[in-house]
Amino acid sequence: MTNLHTVTPRGQSGAALMVALVMLLVLTVLGVTAIRTTTLQEKMAGNMRDANLAFQAAEASLRDGETLVRGAVLPPFDGTNGLLQVEPDAGRPEFWSTYNWANSRVTAGVNYVAAPPNYVVEELPPVPVEGGSERFGPLPDVGFYRVTARGFGGTTDAVSILQTVYRR
Repeated sequence: MTNLHTVTPRGQSGAALMVALVMLLVLTVLGVTAIRTTTLQEKMAGNMRDANLAFQAAEASLRDGETLVRGAVLPPFDGTNGLLQVEPDAGRPEFWSTYNWANSRVTAGVNYVAAPPNYVVEELPPVPVEGGSERFGPLPDVGFYRVTARGFGGTTDAVSILQTVYRR
């Protein structure tokens, strides 16, 4: 009968275990960093999409306002339904920071946004034009209209406000 003895080298100190644990720690840190980077990029892409949707919605609403002003007959600018009249030298602050947008005109048919875009049209004071003719008299005053549109993105946190001045 032979005795089988297990031979244990006396020089081992567990270095392989330590190297494996350090490598595992390095791989874990790399994995967590990659996940954080990917998550951040996803958030940035989502925010960019929301901002783009808000801009496109405001642009569509702005075009609706310009179409209204371009019409053959203008509705009365009496302060209702988003049609405002600006008094000369009123000295009031920009209205969109304090305006109740519930009184504005709504643009329909814009998809994938949190709320429908809306706009207001301000009738600015007319500007006199020099010139004219003896037969027809002086030229009529030129009318200016400021159209301000507000659009939302996929959430109500993404808001875009656009403005244009239309000469008629």
